[in-house]
Amino acid sequence: MTTPYPAGIDVDLDRLEVEIGDIAAAAARLEGVVHRTPVMGSGSLDRRAGGRVALKCESFQRTGAFKIRGAYNALAQLSYEDRRRGVLTYSSGNHAQAAALAGRLLGIDVQVVMPADAPPVKLAATRAYGATVISYDRGQTTREALAARLAAETGRTVVPPYDHPHVVAGQGTVALELIQDAGPLDLLLVPCGGGGLLSGSAVAAAALAPLCRVVGVEPEAGADATASFRTGVLHRVDDPDTIADGARTPHLGRVTFPLVRRYVHEMVTVPDEALVRAVRFLAERMKLVVEPTGALAVAALLEGVVAAAPRTGVIISGGNVDPAALARCLA
Repeated sequence: MTTPYPAGIDVDLDRLEVEIGDIAAAAARLEGVVHRTPVMGSGSLDRRAGGRVALKCESFQRTGAFKIRGAYNALAQLSYEDRRRGVLTYSSGNHAQAAALAGRLLGIDVQVVMPADAPPVKLAATRAYGATVISYDRGQTTREALAARLAAETGRTVVPPYDHPHVVAGQGTVALELIQDAGPLDLLLVPCGGGGLLSGSAVAAAALAPLCRVVGVEPEAGADATASFRTGVLHRVDDPDTIADGARTPHLGRVTFPLVRRYVHEMVTVPDEALVRAVRFLAERMKLVVEPTGALAVAALLEGVVAAAPRTGVIISGGNVDPAALARCLA
């Protein structure tokens, strides 16, 4: 269950730290670095949803997820001194890989705090991209607390996985490209963990398709963003039990919460069972390998949680699924 964020942590809902100019600048910075991922359609999905659906497939992105956009945009703007001292971040997997690759491309040493039970495929990939992985036990500490202590000891710059204006601006380029390629949308569905992708995409949609309704989708077991959105008070949920490991973030952030409140029109949730069905549908009908977190928005359509509009955009956020977990979904 969600609970209000502890007293003393204030969020200024009027402070909006990302605008369309930041996203446009990020797009220019990312040109030639990230893939312009395909926008795909499916007759089967259109019939099931009752409208034309355009899927922005970030599962084909470098590192297998959208996260490279925000990570590279943030690391590329570090000062010489910050680059020299190195970067520290924390992640269950996709941002870890993204920060590792961005560091390799920019010549910055990266350390990543990751839970010991993170998906093996994501742990292996993070190390393969050149980062040093620091494991921790979820039952003993939080990744934020451990990262803060390590940063104080080493002087490294912390680049969080979502709550940073440069990260949010980078993630906003996903919706920027989708609308440029698919045309104006009536509805945009976006997976939500900490809100970086959702808030950046909502800012881009507000500027490029002002009539577009933006809906965030998160797992039912981790509905902190939905509670925060509907109450106007920041809620948290600690270590939610969901197969959507990329959406196990405890709460929205100081940067993302005000943007979500200002630019997002609704938040909804889907159960894990719906995510399994969505992963299976995408594999069987579209031959797409998508992780459960990446299938959040598709699940909302397939389950009828959100009704499709004449022109619906859906962001598939990533495809880094452990083979054993994928096999269980397909079974």
